[in-house]
Amino acid sequence: MPKHGWRLFLAAVLCVLSATFAVAEDAPHAGFAGSASCAECHAAEATAWAGSDHAWALKAPDASSVLGDFNDASITNKTVTTRFTTKDGKYFVETEGADGKPATFEVRYTVGHRPLQQYLVETEKGRLQVLDLAWDVAQKKWFHLYPDQDAPPGDGLHWTGSYKNWQARCATCHQTGFDKGFDFPTRTYKSHWTELTVGCEACHGPGEAHNAWAKAQSGEDPYKALPLGPGHQAQELDVCGPCHSRREAFSQLQPKAGAPFHENYALALLTPDLYFPDGQQRDEVFILGSFLQSKMKAKGVTCSNCHEPHGGGLVAEGNAVCTQCHNPAGNDKFPSLRKAEFDSREHHHHQPGSDAAKCVSCHMPERSYMLIDPRRDHFFRRPDPLQSKAAGAPDVCTGCHADKTAEWAAGQIASWKPAGDKNWQDRSAFIAFNSGDRTEKTLADLTRYVLDTEHPAVVRATALSALGGGGTLSASDAGQLLKDADPLVRAAATGALRQIAIQDRIALLMPLLTDPSRSVRQRTAVEIAGAGVAMLPAADDAAYRQGLQDFMDAHMANADMPESHVAIGGLALSRRQWDEAQKAFTTATELDPQMASAWLVLAQLAEARGNPQGAEAALASGLAASPHNADILLARGDMAARQQKFDNALDWYRRAQAADPKRPDVWVASAIGYALKGDRVAAAAAAGRARELAPGMALPPELEQFLAQPQ
Repeated sequence: MPKHGWRLFLAAVLCVLSATFAVAEDAPHAGFAGSASCAECHAAEATAWAGSDHAWALKAPDASSVLGDFNDASITNKTVTTRFTTKDGKYFVETEGADGKPATFEVRYTVGHRPLQQYLVETEKGRLQVLDLAWDVAQKKWFHLYPDQDAPPGDGLHWTGSYKNWQARCATCHQTGFDKGFDFPTRTYKSHWTELTVGCEACHGPGEAHNAWAKAQSGEDPYKALPLGPGHQAQELDVCGPCHSRREAFSQLQPKAGAPFHENYALALLTPDLYFPDGQQRDEVFILGSFLQSKMKAKGVTCSNCHEPHGGGLVAEGNAVCTQCHNPAGNDKFPSLRKAEFDSREHHHHQPGSDAAKCVSCHMPERSYMLIDPRRDHFFRRPDPLQSKAAGAPDVCTGCHADKTAEWAAGQIASWKPAGDKNWQDRSAFIAFNSGDRTEKTLADLTRYVLDTEHPAVVRATALSALGGGGTLSASDAGQLLKDADPLVRAAATGALRQIAIQDRIALLMPLLTDPSRSVRQRTAVEIAGAGVAMLPAADDAAYRQGLQDFMDAHMANADMPESHVAIGGLALSRRQWDEAQKAFTTATELDPQMASAWLVLAQLAEARGNPQGAEAALASGLAASPHNADILLARGDMAARQQKFDNALDWYRRAQAADPKRPDVWVASAIGYALKGDRVAAAAAAGRARELAPGMALPPELEQFLAQPQ
């Protein structure tokens, strides 16, 4: 580019950067300078950034940023027609509002630029909501993100509901220096930020001190405290991880770049709603949870080994990203790598140059979210068709060879690589446990997995959390886990000691009240509270109370999320603070009327406090919001059974079966209902169906005894 052309281009970039930088009144962080100031010295990086996903994370709407058709376009989904128009240079959406009536909303911001673009509108002063309608950039058409979802106004999943609120769910990862500014008593937002989108300082931290150092050319660069790039895995995971993960933040204020992850967030574990039992991504989990399971992470690979951080693209084309390390010469930075020719037919056994010969096709399978947005799994698994089949998970082999079986695919792999070692990714104990198997062998296998520090910490923590107090951990095992090097394991271990005598448990937990990670300190305090402890010795009591306060502060920072009130209510229950628990669970149902777990607890609370009418009213309210919720239907049946209204109970159980016929616990409840009526034939049939759905599941002893009686 000619010299004067380069200057004109840089001036345009600076103009864009300046337009996105606007320090809000009462800006949450001091020391921010804005991305435009960075571009003055780092022109190449600024140019790469200007076209990146980070730069497009959030923009003010104008002719250059709005990609969708607002020329009186429309789309109809079910019974709702939405129109997109412009007037006086502004962009408007006419659609169904929170009251079910048509309303017109001005577009405040655009979100993203590929493969789709979404739009934010302000439903009330300060409250930004994400529309369920998005623009398909490639196909150039409007589409509904959840076309099969039935979420009417008042539902938490309606686009005006709590789950589609921008500040609660999305903003901190799409903006720089973000402060949510949510006021719980008034349920209002007064959000602030230092830069509208994801700018330089979102990853490098506030830049004023660095700029002053650069101008003075003396002293030490403040940015040396946060070195990034290959070889700096821990720092990069603290910088990239918070936004590229499913996690719960502890503050309304976005932490500064590089702040320790576990001091500021609780990472979501590999639970069945988010991941398949073999570790593959299921829901939209944003990479980190998958990457932490990988051998790549264990060997020191970091984000920038593969991704160019400013433009966001890959560091090489195609298989060359992988062969920079996986090649006959190896890579001196990763000396344990097997040196071999991987980009060859002898390795991948497919036509060279085809999609099947791409490393990512077998080792990083895609899963699409928001209908058209494919994301690659960062577990980097070796294909294991039989384990995937057992887990009910996708299998890359039969995903392409749809006419073949998992057994055929496993045979092919075994013939090519008879010595293949999949021990790292073996999840057989998880799969058995998740299928309902609670046999002594499965519990012992899962416990051995937990204790083996060679396994990924996030998987061990997930196993610990799943086992809870029902595992086979000894006090010695527990002591070892509570000193584990990884805070994920330490935090999960705090909840897996409930089979140990209270005094021994408290003694094991108390040292973690001063753990380096807030995620661990909070969990420890909650566990101690749940054990019935009101006060500890003076030397520990202050740390205990601080841990409880940290827990409350973290969840009140997310008081716009119903899940936070469920957590607060759970702590109140463990401390036998019944009024506080009722208040918290009621708030959860106000924020999300479809939150079945909250209605169930409210019903249990009412019944336990001698108010059966209140319990029935809570369940009735839950069913009014979610008429086909199997959990609430099951609870109605259980309540009728306790009242010895067995025919009525069976009616509820049948409704629960119709709502979710694949749930074994529903069939077990029916079996018990028939047993209480003395109908052995019907009880045996229902129990048999439960065992078909969960072969390893143990039936309640009383039911087993009833079925074993001679006819």
